[in-house]
Amino acid sequence: MRRHRVAAALVAVCGLLGFSSASQAQSVTAYENARLIVGDGSVVDRGTLVVQGGRIVQAGAGVKAPEGALRVDLSGKTVMPMMVDTHVHLSPTRERLTLDLKRRAYYGVSAALSMGTDNIELLPMRGETIPGAARFLSAGRGITMPEPGRITVPYWITTEAEGRKAVQENAQRKVDIVKIWVDTRSGKYKKLTPEFYAAIIDEAHKNGLRVAAHIFDLEDAKGLIRAGIDALAHGVRDKDIDDEFVALVKARPNLVLTPNLPDRGVKVDLGWLRAGMPADVVDNLEKTNTDRPAAQAFFGIQARNLAKLNAAGMRIALATDGNRPWGAHDEMQDMVIAGMTPMQVIVAATRNSAEFLRLADTGTLAAGKNADFIVLDANPLDDIANTRRISSVVLRGQAVDRSKPVQ
Repeated sequence: MRRHRVAAALVAVCGLLGFSSASQAQSVTAYENARLIVGDGSVVDRGTLVVQGGRIVQAGAGVKAPEGALRVDLSGKTVMPMMVDTHVHLSPTRERLTLDLKRRAYYGVSAALSMGTDNIELLPMRGETIPGAARFLSAGRGITMPEPGRITVPYWITTEAEGRKAVQENAQRKVDIVKIWVDTRSGKYKKLTPEFYAAIIDEAHKNGLRVAAHIFDLEDAKGLIRAGIDALAHGVRDKDIDDEFVALVKARPNLVLTPNLPDRGVKVDLGWLRAGMPADVVDNLEKTNTDRPAAQAFFGIQARNLAKLNAAGMRIALATDGNRPWGAHDEMQDMVIAGMTPMQVIVAATRNSAEFLRLADTGTLAAGKNADFIVLDANPLDDIANTRRISSVVLRGQAVDRSKPVQ
């Protein structure tokens, strides 16, 4: 019952805040008495967030509600920043893309980077603020060797000059990052050569862009790091990493890993999804919700590699791949199973991911940041699965409607 009272209070409060732009600028709301997981590795056991005009103006212990502020009592609740997903593949039409973004907000994601398979006609949506929807970022058209039979959106290149031209065209579109694929897809295709990806990285850096690489093999990952890659999209997947790879990573402190961990290959409880998704969708997911030893072994390689890189101090962000609006919660649990602590995972999913996408206005509960936060019924530091126990979501100071699935 208390959960419903808090949710109703947030809806009422944020409705007042959003009544008009003028009233929003003047209204102040204090969210009091919550455990605040700040997103930078710190916790305030009993703190207050003061929000005005869609932004946090005060945060922490000892913060007092300003006179006349609307007050929301969050005693017993935990508040954490909304998550930022650094690797997704979103829909190709405006209507469906908008639904993708609203569904992410429903599950507590404030922004998502679509990685290289986008309809470039939709890139202007990156500058839009859609009520109740996560922000859209895009790598535009990714770059790969020809892959007949697969998606044709990316640039298919066969020369260094074509690679540089692809980067230049993406730069003209002001993409958020350049995506490349270095993977034979189990021997089906040729992969970008070191000469090709070195040219792409060089051209991107000349144009003020960073490059993220889809990888599979250890040796390719080493070559990409030597060539100056900025982010590894997926960890090494063919074998356990070696000391040479760890040394290469340590020599590049700004290198980012977005793990995109695979399915663990074990049957899991999907019941938590039923409140936010049509029954037939969850029923279809249940059909493949089984124990699969081969998948377990594949996950094991990547889990061990993630644990080693985390121990080595590599910068890690949250990434889910595909188009699963709820995927951030699965990925965070998988990262803990791989050996990261819940706090490390939350920092990866919030501050680190926001910084990787150069979103200076989100990612932590701090003055000056957007009021992007999740109110939870239980503490995810005790059990990371508690990120799924969402009482309410506040995005840019407005309550996200979670009364029914986003349709």
